[in-house]
Amino acid sequence: MAEAAEIQGTRSAPACRWFRHTATLLLGVLLVFGLVQLPAAPAAHADNGGSRTVGVAVDSVTPVAPKQGDTLTISGTVTNHGKSTIFGAHVALRVGPQIGGRSDIDDLGQRTGYSPGTDGNEVGGNHRQKIDKLLPGVSRDFTLSVPVKDLDLGRDGVYQLGVSLSGQTSDQQYERVLGIQRTVLPWQPSATEGKKTQVTFMWPLISATHLTARTESDQQQTPIFPNDDLAKELAPGGRLYQLVTLGKSLPITWVIDPDLLAAVEAMTKSYGIDAPEGKSTPGKGQAVAKQWLYKLQDAVAGHQVVALPFGDPDLASLAHRGKDVSGILSHLQSATELASTTVETILGVKPRTDFAWPVDGAVDTSIVDVATSAGAHNVIARSDSLRDPAGTPYTPSAARQIGSGNTAVVADARLSTVFQGDMLRAHDASLAVQRFLAQSLLINKQAPDDERSIVVAPQRMPTTSQAQAMATAIGALSDGRWTQPRDLGDAAKAKPDASANQQVPGPGSYPGSLRSQELTTEAFQEIQRTQNALDSFKVILTSQDRVVTPFGSAIMREMSTSWRGDRRGAADFRNAVQSYLDQLTRTVNLISKSDMTLSGRSATIPVSVHNGLLQRIDGLKLVLKSSQPNRLKVDESQDVKIEGGRSQTVKFETRANANGPVQVTAQLYTDDGEPYGAPVKFTVHVTSITPMVLLVIAGGVLLLVLAGLRIYLQRKRSAARGAEGDGPDGDEGDTGDSGPDDGRPEQPGDPGPDTGSQNSDPSGSGEKVDR
Repeated sequence: MAEAAEIQGTRSAPACRWFRHTATLLLGVLLVFGLVQLPAAPAAHADNGGSRTVGVAVDSVTPVAPKQGDTLTISGTVTNHGKSTIFGAHVALRVGPQIGGRSDIDDLGQRTGYSPGTDGNEVGGNHRQKIDKLLPGVSRDFTLSVPVKDLDLGRDGVYQLGVSLSGQTSDQQYERVLGIQRTVLPWQPSATEGKKTQVTFMWPLISATHLTARTESDQQQTPIFPNDDLAKELAPGGRLYQLVTLGKSLPITWVIDPDLLAAVEAMTKSYGIDAPEGKSTPGKGQAVAKQWLYKLQDAVAGHQVVALPFGDPDLASLAHRGKDVSGILSHLQSATELASTTVETILGVKPRTDFAWPVDGAVDTSIVDVATSAGAHNVIARSDSLRDPAGTPYTPSAARQIGSGNTAVVADARLSTVFQGDMLRAHDASLAVQRFLAQSLLINKQAPDDERSIVVAPQRMPTTSQAQAMATAIGALSDGRWTQPRDLGDAAKAKPDASANQQVPGPGSYPGSLRSQELTTEAFQEIQRTQNALDSFKVILTSQDRVVTPFGSAIMREMSTSWRGDRRGAADFRNAVQSYLDQLTRTVNLISKSDMTLSGRSATIPVSVHNGLLQRIDGLKLVLKSSQPNRLKVDESQDVKIEGGRSQTVKFETRANANGPVQVTAQLYTDDGEPYGAPVKFTVHVTSITPMVLLVIAGGVLLLVLAGLRIYLQRKRSAARGAEGDGPDGDEGDTGDSGPDDGRPEQPGDPGPDTGSQNSDPSGSGEKVDR
């Protein structure tokens, strides 16, 4: 079929050319005589697909919420994104229709091209600005100033506001709209006649994890930071500096991670920065840390302060991955208790610790259970998680009673997320501010006779540009035309709307995108292993706070929300904490021992224990075990107490019963019977129990027996001679002069003259037995 079409097309080509030539000639004749006319150029404001040729950026709207008598000033840039030069162009303001509902603002942001029916006409008069010839890729600044009365705004509400560029291009030489940018303009020149909306703006003061458990080996325990990035955030122009500077003059509720305060407070003294090969260099941020803390103490005065649990633990990760790991949830209670102490000590204010803030306000029943288990009876949720029934005619108040005495404080999703984008460009920041104000006015217009309490929970760690945009928006509400500021605590106590949803969704509703960022179950198991190792280590310490405090804080940081999306960083942090704990544990150790020879039936075996810590250790027992107790028996255990930086030698009594090598194992144990550290094994060679020694010992015993027998026989003979020499009258017989000495003793029982020489060395030569 394709081949037939191709052949047919080839054969008809001459006829087609003849037809085109004839038609062209006929059209020319008709034009000459004026019988037909070419189509007119498109209208100046029609969209023929070219309204995206020029990019229009609205960098500022002043004032953001004008009053009667104000002059509205709009500035920005136009950029030629096309391939043709633009000439005869001008920038003008267009007022569109009033926006009816909150979702219409969302729809407005999705429109790009010019629409004659909805974008309105140009504001008349001399309110245009001409633009010089605009080459491809070239930008021009513009500023439009229009008295508000010339905008012809009607009743109070939110109006669509457009800034358009109209002109001609070198390839299409007729005027048309080549680019447009839309924003919104809240219009309420005076205070509302109804009830004002109560607005709570949470101002988060949270940072990434900066401190580990590592310190210098000195009495002051000088902390070591992985880097000095925190000093940059605290310095003028830094993110945390801007948050404190801007927040001071705003009607906000401070929401603070106490771990940040602890890290900054540590920087006010001497601190180190991690360097290669386990070394460190001095930190240089003491001045900025002191200045920042002073500014913060001044800024929070008179404001409500909410302290998150220490380290800002990831509640969703705990609920979904950690709660089944034994002991993990106890850290949340500890973090809550430490939060209050830290904030009160450093800032001098008593914080609220009864609020929990899951990531992005996403909640389910398991998250609420975990969050409230540590005493936080108010859970900050968001309206895109705890959704209201379809068709609810207005935005309900934030507070919802969710059972068991707990309250869900449901932040408005549109107001809370409007500043999440990249606010580095003035165009994006300006658009966000206008949308925030417009949304807040529309909330008020939904039910002007009902007082409602709205909460704004922005991103956890706003950038500097985001914070500046937030501050601009909050400041614009300060005149109280349709809103009033409210503390978070008061918002939680507000009367709930009867039509509001009070049912917390189940775990299956949790967003998969957020679940994929959670800490894993394996991560929580590693965290608990570190805690168990710390528990085993601390029992031998006499100054436990020097170890328990920094490691306990580090374990809380291992569960921080700041690790979301950074599993590698979280794993590296956990490994660093565990490695440092292992290093400290190994500083209390048995000193290696070489094999030894035992010379004698009994002797002592010395075993040395070293304490490399700067504190005294106690609560250890050193146990020595023989592999062959029948050959070599040893005393089993002795208590060990060693001052810091010292070594102690413990001596064990032994008793040898037979020759040969015997393996001996030395092991430290805690008082609860758990082994501590690695054992030390060595061999004892028993060599001094020889046959000759045994023969000498036996000979000595035999000599003693013989000596005793000789004495007995001598006494018996002496007694017999005395009986023979007695006369009839009982007198002893007189033998006259004695004959020659026959060697017999003069007194009964006296030893013979040879006894001394026989016992001169009863032990034999070479005996080393300790008796």
